[in-house]
Amino acid sequence: MTVQPDDVLDARGLPCPLPLLKAKQALARLGPGALLEVMATDGGSWRDFETFIEQSHHEMVAREERGDVYHYWIRKAEESA
Repeated sequence: MTVQPDDVLDARGLPCPLPLLKAKQALARLGPGALLEVMATDGGSWRDFETFIEQSHHEMVAREERGDVYHYWIRKAEESA
């Protein structure tokens, strides 16, 4: 994926639910419409991020698996989520 994120969160090596919690903290620091890239190695993060996006106003622009690393690109909601 060739998208330029506004911020990158390296959550590799963190166990569940830390990648999602760190992503929520990173999103809180970003402005509306900003793009966050998250890298995680926790297999449960695929489901965790999917559920989080379904329950929020944020958008999952893309996600992919590269080897043992999961990459997520999340666009922060324009309004408070």
